[in-house]
Amino acid sequence: MKLFPLINFMVSAFFLTSCSNYPRLLSFPFSDNNRSFNSRSSELNPFIAGEYITFASDRNGSQDVFLFDAKNRRLIDLPNLNSLEEIASNPSISEDGRYLVFTGSTQGKSGLYLYDRTTQQKRPLMTQIRNEIRNPMISSNGERITFEIANNGQWDIVVTDLKGNILNIPGNLLQ
Repeated sequence: MKLFPLINFMVSAFFLTSCSNYPRLLSFPFSDNNRSFNSRSSELNPFIAGEYITFASDRNGSQDVFLFDAKNRRLIDLPNLNSLEEIASNPSISEDGRYLVFTGSTQGKSGLYLYDRTTQQKRPLMTQIRNEIRNPMISSNGERITFEIANNGQWDIVVTDLKGNILNIPGNLLQ
């Protein structure tokens, strides 16, 4: 039984030393004007894809989704995305920066939402779900979305396409 911690340490050391550029420290200046990545508010669950960092923050008085362009070091406007009635969390972005996926909670019911930056439209993929949804992730090409859903005391993984259709993958919970 003492062998398990040693193996765990060796595997961790291998992965940490084999990735010379990861993890990396990103240094962004602090700003009180809410136009920077760092602010006095909490930035929850940042997700990095390419030059984009997306995160949820309560910096505007409600928990909203924000998008930061790390290359140009500025926040990107997301018209028609955030709502005062909704608590947004766990955002993820496609590698090209077009699609954002996130969970939203309204009146105790959770939903999964997709925002298209090209059309500036948010649309529900799944709404009014009594089970909690968390950790949505969009594939780098923006074609598939995975998320966790609470089911009978455990977390199951579901895979959908961009329209919210459950994909026919063995083990997909909501098929």
